[in-house]
Amino acid sequence: MAAIRLAIVGVGKIVRDQHLPAIAGNPDFSLFATASRHGTVDGVPAYTSIEAMLEAVPEIEAVSLCMPPQYRYDAARVALDRGCHVFLEKPPGATLSEVQDLTRLATAKRRSLFASWHSRYAPAVEAARAFLSSGDVHSVRINWKEDVRHWHPNQEWIWAAGGLGVFDPGINALSIMTHILPRPAFLTAAELTFPENRDAPIAATLSFRDHAGMPVEAEFDWRQTGKQSWDIIAATSKGEMVLSEGGAKLAIDGKPVFSAPEQEYPELYRRFAAIIKAGQSDVDLAPLTHVADAFMLGKRKFTEAFHD
Repeated sequence: MAAIRLAIVGVGKIVRDQHLPAIAGNPDFSLFATASRHGTVDGVPAYTSIEAMLEAVPEIEAVSLCMPPQYRYDAARVALDRGCHVFLEKPPGATLSEVQDLTRLATAKRRSLFASWHSRYAPAVEAARAFLSSGDVHSVRINWKEDVRHWHPNQEWIWAAGGLGVFDPGINALSIMTHILPRPAFLTAAELTFPENRDAPIAATLSFRDHAGMPVEAEFDWRQTGKQSWDIIAATSKGEMVLSEGGAKLAIDGKPVFSAPEQEYPELYRRFAAIIKAGQSDVDLAPLTHVADAFMLGKRKFTEAFHD
């Protein structure tokens, strides 16, 4: 089978760090073009809009949409209308209703739509899922704390309405949680902390319960300096499980049991190729639903202004 002719829309840091190496290492894809207001890729035809790109290069078969989520819906509709398969960077959209509409359109057009939760493909996530499925889970704690100045310097879009704020990294934790827990959990309470000069939160605390009453407590914070924390800790009948470093390492009762090199984006592109070949879509909205629930149910408080 010939390589799938792929285009990238929105050439920024995540594309250079993750998408381009993953595509270069995957024989199922050939990077044909890019569309971006500011970024280009050496040796690849570049355009300033998705419309201009698809008009000039009609043989494009799939697009990866990597612009901020507030702008993803319109671009996805253009791509699907032109008969392209669509890869949506996380979060897949600014609202649930947008992604639901894209799912309907992809089905109607018989094209694949992929909501790409990269943290689910962290090396130790499947081992954690298997461990939790084999015993009773008593409680779960999530600590997802990082330094926004390090990971998102001067990115104004992320502080705007629809940019998600601290839920941009926090949704990674939620994507793992919704994948590894043996039963669905539901938000019961939340507190969101907003800088007085921003429209998106800088911190959040979330409380969940499943139907049997098992609690999940999550704390997200963008103000952490020094060592960063991306940990999920579960108390179970078989011992304490710690899934650390964003899903890269697994320990049981303090004993390391699984660690492997990070392959999140190569795995995403392998999955994208697989669903295209199978004529399927993969659009799980559970992580984004929890974020929407937090904005709907959460109490709001305000803290000092944030400046990069």
